[in-house]
Amino acid sequence: MCIAAWAWECHPAHRLLLLFNRDEYLSRPTQPARWWAAGEDSKEILGGRDELGGGTWMGCTRDGKLAFLTNVREPDSIIGAKTRGQLPVRFLQGSHSPLEYATEIAKEADQYNGFNLILADVNSGTMVYISNRPGGDPVIQTVAPGLHVLSNGAIDSPWPKALRLGQSFKKYLETNDDSEASLKQMVEELMMDTIKPDRSMVPDTGVDPEWEYKLSSIFIDTAKGQARYGTRSMVALASKLDGEVTFYERYLENSSWKENMIQFQMENAQQDLRGTSE
Repeated sequence: MCIAAWAWECHPAHRLLLLFNRDEYLSRPTQPARWWAAGEDSKEILGGRDELGGGTWMGCTRDGKLAFLTNVREPDSIIGAKTRGQLPVRFLQGSHSPLEYATEIAKEADQYNGFNLILADVNSGTMVYISNRPGGDPVIQTVAPGLHVLSNGAIDSPWPKALRLGQSFKKYLETNDDSEASLKQMVEELMMDTIKPDRSMVPDTGVDPEWEYKLSSIFIDTAKGQARYGTRSMVALASKLDGEVTFYERYLENSSWKENMIQFQMENAQQDLRGTSE
């Protein structure tokens, strides 16, 4: 179901700092983060890949585009719905701005099960949120600079797990605001949190309350019948003011946790001039 927290255009050393947990059935075939393209002439994407649908839950490109996706928790699903994992891919490989793409997606939003989608162009300093839930016209809004959290309700909804992650993320950044953020440390301290709230605080989304409770921690490790379900990968991404991007991933493969770190220089990155004077 996934959860993300990020600092957007508000950190002294980074344009964007993003933490993201992907939750999924452990049996679903998945590729860890790497550079890949959906077609021969397609732009390369850095991110994990779902081998069933061919899409991704989070990815970025060398020219500064980034997208990530969470499901909206709801009791029913649309039979034959389009795969949500293609929503980030189409944005990352296309030429639309975040707002242009969100406007296009709004026209077909009713063909997907519930989703929250964040679209960003780091170079232009633009970030947009779109969701097709609740029903009716999709919600499209510009994401303001600051700290944000997204789980399986609307952006910045006060779900217990979202509040907990938001508070711990804010505290971490305040403690480390004048130093290099350790992405591995951020993942270990913030995204592996298994604390669940009191049952009375768990949101009512219409799904089975016991299942809702099992999904109420930031890091998930549970089962549904005989199928194991939980956090499959954790990502921390840092985009510096000078365009250097670091992508750290900790992922589960064959019951073992592995990690990788990928760095690249963003194309056409504009030097940030905050804090300078003529």
